[in-house]
Amino acid sequence: MVRFSNNLIGLLNLLTLLLSIPVIVGGVWLSKQGSTECERWLEKPVIALGVFLLLVSIAGLVGACCRVSWLLWLYLLVMFLLIVLLFVFTIFAFVVTNKGAGKVVSNKGYKEYRLGDYSNWLQKRVNNTKTWNRIKSCLQGGDLCYDFHHQFLNYTVLQFSKQELSALQSGCCKPAEDCQFIYNNSTNWTKGTAAYNNTDCDAWSNDPNILCFNCQSCKAGLLQNLKTDWKKVAVVNIIVLVFLIIVYSIGCCAFRNNRSENWKY
Repeated sequence: MVRFSNNLIGLLNLLTLLLSIPVIVGGVWLSKQGSTECERWLEKPVIALGVFLLLVSIAGLVGACCRVSWLLWLYLLVMFLLIVLLFVFTIFAFVVTNKGAGKVVSNKGYKEYRLGDYSNWLQKRVNNTKTWNRIKSCLQGGDLCYDFHHQFLNYTVLQFSKQELSALQSGCCKPAEDCQFIYNNSTNWTKGTAAYNNTDCDAWSNDPNILCFNCQSCKAGLLQNLKTDWKKVAVVNIIVLVFLIIVYSIGCCAFRNNRSENWKY
């Protein structure tokens, strides 16, 4: 029974070590295959995560199975810091995604999104020109509005108005309802001659490379997507936190066993 906690920690870290290998391979593959800035940006965090898992797993595996107390102590320290960071991030994710939601448009199947409805912290991130240009290139490179255009190309204005669009489609691929543009097709609209109160109306272009990617509504659509994803991540984080706390507790037992055996010798 004394050795059970050591063996269990060793087994868990062996599984984590095996998991880190495909993560590292995936990061290297992205670096070779990535054709857009989004994919090239993603490779570094993926490789860093894989290397981190590999090193921590080796420390826990050797520390528990070979009775190397200082390695197991280092492993427990890293685990403790990871638990704290994950807890802080989970709270932060809930706080910054608490505000913001789509506005229902009368007689329309889709919603529209306003940047001012979201948290100030998120607004500052997307209002940074350098950051937004990087995000915009990712959205354009991902064929978001190209697919949108072909999906609704032959729809009448009535058919189009009944569609349930995603936040990004609504914010980036079509003009705001305030503009009152004349519908030609899903990504082609005729502007009126009146002055617009909504700055997104002037930012709109029928150029498929521009559309509403420079609009505030596009930034809001991205934040709505981000809010949805972060909510899901936060729930997963809670589950991971419970698992890490259990592993940390078993690790503490293994560390105590190591110290007890060292005292005996």
